[in-house]
Amino acid sequence: MMHRWMEVVLNVPVYQSFTYAAPAAEGKQAKPGYEPLPGKRAEVFFGSRRMTAYIIRVMDTLPPDCPVPESQIKPAIRILDEEPLFTDELIRLSDWIASYYLCSRGEALAAMLPSGRRETETGGFFFSDDTIKAEPPELSEEQLAAVTGILGQAREGKRRFHYLYGTTGSGKTEVFLHTAQQILSEGRGVIYLVPEIGLTHQVVEAVIRRFGGTAAVLHSGLTPSQRLTQWMRILRREARVVIGARSAVFAPVPDLGLIIIDEEHDGSYKSGSTPRYHARQVAFRRCTDLAIPLIMGSATPSVESWRLMEQQEISRHVLTRRLSGGAPPEILAVDLTGAEGCLSAVLEREIIETKKRGKQTILFLNRRGFTHFFRCNTCGFELKCKNCSVALTYHKSKGKMICHYCGWTIAPPGMCPECSSIDISYAGFGTEFIETELRRKFPDFTIRRADTDTLTHKGELQSTLNAFRSGEIDILLGTQLIAKGLNFPGVRLVGVVLADTGLHLPDFRAAERTFALLVQVAGRAGRFSPDGKVIVQSFNPERTAIEMACRCDMEGFYAAELEQRNILGFPPFSRLVRLVFRARNESAAEQAAAGAAAIIRQFLDGHKEGAGNAVPETAEPEILGPAQCPLEMAAGNYRWQLILRAGSIGPIQRAASRFLHTYKPPYGVYIEADIDPVNLL
Repeated sequence: MMHRWMEVVLNVPVYQSFTYAAPAAEGKQAKPGYEPLPGKRAEVFFGSRRMTAYIIRVMDTLPPDCPVPESQIKPAIRILDEEPLFTDELIRLSDWIASYYLCSRGEALAAMLPSGRRETETGGFFFSDDTIKAEPPELSEEQLAAVTGILGQAREGKRRFHYLYGTTGSGKTEVFLHTAQQILSEGRGVIYLVPEIGLTHQVVEAVIRRFGGTAAVLHSGLTPSQRLTQWMRILRREARVVIGARSAVFAPVPDLGLIIIDEEHDGSYKSGSTPRYHARQVAFRRCTDLAIPLIMGSATPSVESWRLMEQQEISRHVLTRRLSGGAPPEILAVDLTGAEGCLSAVLEREIIETKKRGKQTILFLNRRGFTHFFRCNTCGFELKCKNCSVALTYHKSKGKMICHYCGWTIAPPGMCPECSSIDISYAGFGTEFIETELRRKFPDFTIRRADTDTLTHKGELQSTLNAFRSGEIDILLGTQLIAKGLNFPGVRLVGVVLADTGLHLPDFRAAERTFALLVQVAGRAGRFSPDGKVIVQSFNPERTAIEMACRCDMEGFYAAELEQRNILGFPPFSRLVRLVFRARNESAAEQAAAGAAAIIRQFLDGHKEGAGNAVPETAEPEILGPAQCPLEMAAGNYRWQLILRAGSIGPIQRAASRFLHTYKPPYGVYIEADIDPVNLL
């Protein structure tokens, strides 16, 4: 009997493809139209396990280098799809992702599409053709210049990478929508990325109003089957504008003509699990391969993007005016040194004044819980999680100390577990503590807290934001859930309760994150009125990130941060690869990291010998570590790391790839590889 053969890959960390015989055209497993084609999925036996395989090639004859005789090749159980799910472009992209991010091709394809087995008719976002489409407003001169510049350069085949840089409220979304509309009118599709769907409802709603039934939303709330339904709508050209978070960068849009990345600086565009891709990097790749424009935008660009704009690798389009009539808010830094409690006298006065004017207040703290950590005043002991090397947070409403990494809880001790002293304290404060203070000081105010401890049910965040927008709440208190992209007409005052929180993290991006967060939070104030105020409380108001955020000195901050990064040899002046070794046994993790360092050093020495004098000394690859990770323990696993650093990604990427392909880790040791890590904790 004549067989056809399928080359497939699987969602396992194995760096090779496998050959299976296509299922027989007859028999109870066969279905009309379910013939094997690249881009479809098949069910196969992998060892003794039934698994979903991704077909990347179909062959009439076995390749000559096939290591297994024809008689030993297993047949696939069945073909799962009537139509291919992956286009040729996405199959090629999976090859690049596997090579760049050091994962298998099966893992890359699985990251594009969670494993929905069938389409479904229920749930998800579906928009009928009678959806009311909002008419586009007239563009300002700056907005029109940006749209014209982006489309003009794209059509002339000049720069394809663009950055829309402008203050909060300056109309970036309308530039994105107007450009997308032009691309659609040419018969091409659009991908519009936002950091997190749950926090960007206003942008999603704007896209839906503008594009109606031709919009598709991809988000984590969809079941795999619902996501598959949306995926097929896109493939069949029923949806031409796809909006979604990070993984929407893989949407199979036929004739893709534009990718938009809103709030480009946001860390959520980087995946935290294999493959650890960055949506921005994937978008760069797709746009380069397809010769189409990429537009990024933010009021606080990432340091990498700022430098690319300075080098004119990316075209910068600037928006300077708030279009809603508001003026930039007055920003005041308040030193908390010596202050009692969590609210300064200045902030209290402004909260009262804001209520008198019939306006609203947002109070922001990037920390959950009642207080931050337990400390013994006699011996200095701090109570940490038994599984993770982080301080436990006290939650008064639950009466528990909780680890925000693994969830481990214990009752708060009445004495020091180390020296039995009863001279103990709970240093710092969280949103729960501030809420208690607010209710005590402002009993007549309507106060609502919005963080992951209070928003436990689906839709609660949206209902809270709707109540705040309609004026039912005087003070909205929350974590970064309320910091991103929200637009409330009634907000006059924004108070940052403690700006220092993120600065103490042992990560070279800590200042950048703090600066961006402060500028973004401050942008919530006075968007529709000229009397907006921002109070930034800090124990270190002179720190560069805080001082320059309060002065809105964007140029000054980026200049200072780039100078610091250059001196220290961190991105964007170098490239990094991070390898984390984790194990239940600490010495096993440490020894694996040390052994890996020795192996990789040999690979890198071979690179240097082959390079001659072509590579500048500053660009030569080096290994930092092995060392314990700053978060040295997580979920009961000890963690050690190596950081590979070089002037370009190639040498360290090849060395890490060669190591991962040839090294068999000891039993119980797991390795995580991260190209271009965004944090080093």
